[in-house]
Amino acid sequence: MKKKVTVLDYGSGNLRSAERALARVGAEVTVTADYEAALEADGLVVPGVGAFAACMTGLRAVRGERIIGRRLSAGRPVLGICVGMQILFETGVEHGVTSEGCGEWPGTVERLDAPVLPHMGWNTVKAPAETALFAGLDAQTRFYFVHSYGVRSWELEAGPGFPDPLVTWAEHGVPFVAAVENGPLAATQFHPEKSGDAGAQLLTNWLGTLP
Repeated sequence: MKKKVTVLDYGSGNLRSAERALARVGAEVTVTADYEAALEADGLVVPGVGAFAACMTGLRAVRGERIIGRRLSAGRPVLGICVGMQILFETGVEHGVTSEGCGEWPGTVERLDAPVLPHMGWNTVKAPAETALFAGLDAQTRFYFVHSYGVRSWELEAGPGFPDPLVTWAEHGVPFVAAVENGPLAATQFHPEKSGDAGAQLLTNWLGTLP
């Protein structure tokens, strides 16, 4: 049986690219802002491009933060991509303006301290040994990034009875969080839908984690 995946349409993100990439690796994909459909899917993908604040405005307009929260409280998988990853954190700071995110993880999205911005192009990542997302991909595998902002420090400490989140790092001027695997919540700063065979393998791996 194909896994049913909803790509959340809240006015931001490469929706059709994500839809095509997921369909290519065997998912049954729906692109919609429908609240119930997003709750009911086997997996929810939250894409995002552009400014943190604008993405949060669009997300709230479709009750996306509630969809994410309800899914996670029920242990139902969510995958954030690019700004769709960034909005999962507590706050974003752009041009001196601080915006509130979904708050699923503590931490701040801020401008990278790098000589050239945006960070645009292919880069390697350093994934932990226990990773499921990067299974079958070697350390020299490159993924496609387009961003000027990121999370430069990981602040969540797992409590008793909870496994430590798996945090993957990359570097552009400074180290930043490239991906996170935290129970049903996963996210990538890079674009798997634009990362060729490597991105297809990662999406395949994510589909394999869906119940």
